[in-house]
Amino acid sequence: MIKYEKLDDGFVHQCPNEGPDCVAVTSRSVVTREGEILCSFHLQSGIGMNNFAPCLSRSNDGGKTWQLQGKIWPHLREKYSINCSISKAANGDLFLYGFRMPRKGEDESFWSEETLGILPNELIWSRSTDSGHTWSEPEAFSLPLPGAAETPTPICVTRAGRWIAPYAPHNTFDPNLEVDLRHTVIMISDDEGATWRHQSIMRVEGENTCIAASWVAELANGALLCTCCHLTRGKGDDYPNPFTMSFDGGDTWLPTGSTGIMGQVEGLAPWGDNQALFVYNQRRCETPGIWLAVAEPSAAGFGVKNNAIAWQAGTVTRAPGSVEFSNWTNYSFGEPCVTVLPDQTVLIVFWCIQPQGRGVGFVKLKIV
Repeated sequence: MIKYEKLDDGFVHQCPNEGPDCVAVTSRSVVTREGEILCSFHLQSGIGMNNFAPCLSRSNDGGKTWQLQGKIWPHLREKYSINCSISKAANGDLFLYGFRMPRKGEDESFWSEETLGILPNELIWSRSTDSGHTWSEPEAFSLPLPGAAETPTPICVTRAGRWIAPYAPHNTFDPNLEVDLRHTVIMISDDEGATWRHQSIMRVEGENTCIAASWVAELANGALLCTCCHLTRGKGDDYPNPFTMSFDGGDTWLPTGSTGIMGQVEGLAPWGDNQALFVYNQRRCETPGIWLAVAEPSAAGFGVKNNAIAWQAGTVTRAPGSVEFSNWTNYSFGEPCVTVLPDQTVLIVFWCIQPQGRGVGFVKLKIV
C-alpha cells in the first residue's frame, strides 16, 4: 500500500500583509543541472489584479531554506503583467511559458465578473541556459483562436525536442465574443519557437462549463499525458478531472477520458517507469487542501494507485462565500505543483493565504 510520509513544510517565500507584493501565485518548481531547486512565482497586489511580477527563489539544500533571487524582468514591470511557469528540458535548459497583458494602471483587474473572462493576452516563452540566473527577453506568439489564453501551466519540451505549450481558450471582457470554452489547445513547435501550429486535443461536455489549467507532461516511457480541470461556470458541482494521452509524440491523442478524481486546478510530474504524480486542489469534496495521487495512466484508464491529502488547509476562502469557480478571487490557496527531487522525495509548492502566513508554501514528502 502506498503512503505519504511528510518530511518538512514551510514557505518558499512569505509576503507582507499589504502592499504591491502582498500576494504570491502560480508557483512552479524544477531541479537545475547543479541539483538546486528553483521556484518561479508571481507577486501581485491582490488576487485578480493585473500586475503579475514573475520572481524566482532558489534552494541549495533540498528545500530546507530558500533565497529570493528577485524579479525576472524588473524593467517590464510597469509595461506588462506577466504570468509564466518554469519547466526543464532534457538537456537542462530552463523555460518559462505563459501569457502577458498590457498594464493600464495600478488598480486594474484582469478579471470580469460580467463575462467570467480575462483581459486579452498573448502567449510568451523564455529560455535560460545557465540554470535560471539569466533569461532571454519574452518571445510573444499569437493565439490561433478567438478568446484569451488561460494557461497557468508550463511548456513541455519533449526528449525528441518538440515544444508543446497547452492553453484553454477563455472569455475576454467582450460579452459579444463567442469562445469555445470546452477544449484544450496545444501549440506545437518543432523549430524551437520559430513557428507554431495548434491542435485541439481534449474536449468536455456540459452546459455552461469550461476547461482550465491544461497541463502536459512526458512520462518516463515516452508517453505524453495531458490533464485539466472541468469547471461549472455557475451554480452546481464541478466534474472529475479529464485526461488524454499521446503515444506518438503529440501527433495524435486518445479520446478524452476521466481520471475519476473530483479535483480542481492540478499539476503533473513523471514518476517511476510509466506512472505519474497528479497533484490538485481540493475545496469541494473530502478534506480541503492539496491532494496527491499516484497513477499509472494508459489507454485503459487513469489507473489511480493512491490518492490522499498532502497538505491540509486551515481556510478555503478568505471571506465567507462559495467555493464555486465564479468566486475564485476569494480562494485562500491553490495552483499546486509537484516536483521529484534527486533523492526521490517529492516537493509540492502552492500559493496560500492562511492563518500561519501568506506567500508560497511547500510540503516535502516521501512516497513509501
